[in-house]
Amino acid sequence: MKTNTHAIVIPHEHGGWAMVSVPFLVGVVASGPQWLHVPLFIAWLGLYLTAYPLLQSLKRNANRQRLYRWAAIYGSVALICLIPPILGQSSLLFFGPVLCGLLIVNIWHVKHKAERSLTNDLCAMLMFSLGGAAAYLIGGGQWDSRMAIVVLFSFLHFTGSTFFVKSVFRERTNKRWLMLTRLVHILLLLIPIVIGYPWMALAYIYSATRAFLYSGRTMRPMKVGIIEIIGAVQFLLWSILL
Repeated sequence: MKTNTHAIVIPHEHGGWAMVSVPFLVGVVASGPQWLHVPLFIAWLGLYLTAYPLLQSLKRNANRQRLYRWAAIYGSVALICLIPPILGQSSLLFFGPVLCGLLIVNIWHVKHKAERSLTNDLCAMLMFSLGGAAAYLIGGGQWDSRMAIVVLFSFLHFTGSTFFVKSVFRERTNKRWLMLTRLVHILLLLIPIVIGYPWMALAYIYSATRAFLYSGRTMRPMKVGIIEIIGAVQFLLWSILL
């Protein structure tokens, strides 16, 4: 079957949509909504969509022109929408080198066919979590500990999700992974308390319950997806307390 060379190119990983939006919204909540959040989010989404076809082009020889074309379209939209936020807060440019460095890690893993490695996942989650920092900054926040907290809690949430999803799919029969998954979720409950945000431990009770109930069990992708959507929404609601 031939691929439609004009079909739109969009990511198929549903978790990516949550990771590109939830940390950003946490940053908005932590700083207060501003009109510049709108073009900044469109630019952030555009950068995510740009990276997808570029990474896909590293894995296949066919239809590369289609992938490059859509990367150019998304990239152009992202660059145009970045202009107002950067004019309003030029220090957003400092995120550029960090994001490029994390993207290089992703590229390395794609080229070595190691996309599912934990290191690659953690780098991707950190990259997405930085969207929350950018949203916090454009909303009037500073380069301060509160920004670090926005990034940290988003990163912790998606770290828990990564361990859980692997524990019901690829690592379902790996007893070490199951033990590590439960340990990670215990740490998710403890870290907010240790760093002085005890109420945020409540945001990870759902994640821990999910991990202890379902890790190692066979689950349908649809059910896992619903569980993850609920988890992302409840985390976002708890983040209002930041």
